[in-house]
Amino acid sequence: MVTALYASLLAVLMIWLSVQVIKQRRSNQVAYADGGVEGLQIARSAHGNAVDYIPITLILMALVEFNGAPLLWIHALGCTFIVGRVLHAHGILFKKFKGRVWGMQLTLVVMLGLIVSNLYYLPFDRLF
Repeated sequence: MVTALYASLLAVLMIWLSVQVIKQRRSNQVAYADGGVEGLQIARSAHGNAVDYIPITLILMALVEFNGAPLLWIHALGCTFIVGRVLHAHGILFKKFKGRVWGMQLTLVVMLGLIVSNLYYLPFDRLF
């Protein structure tokens, strides 16, 4: 299953983002929330954004794969999504606005591509 590859790679990104939050918590001695610490707010924002977008995109990817979309198409969307997520995370953590914008644009394009693909490859004859 191709989606497993992208889920694994994106899990690595999420772990890295979690470590950024942990590092900020430890260095600023903040146990809960963000303690008003800008660095921790930024790290939590990067991690939270990944948590918002990665799961639903992987679900859509798994479904389109299950419904028989070409593997090359799934790989193209998966690679684009990873680039988008890395650009976005880097953009937030290092205050690079262009990275955030490009990252979200790629993320949303992939999500829309998966939505359309799911509707296209959906086996309508087996729905009812």
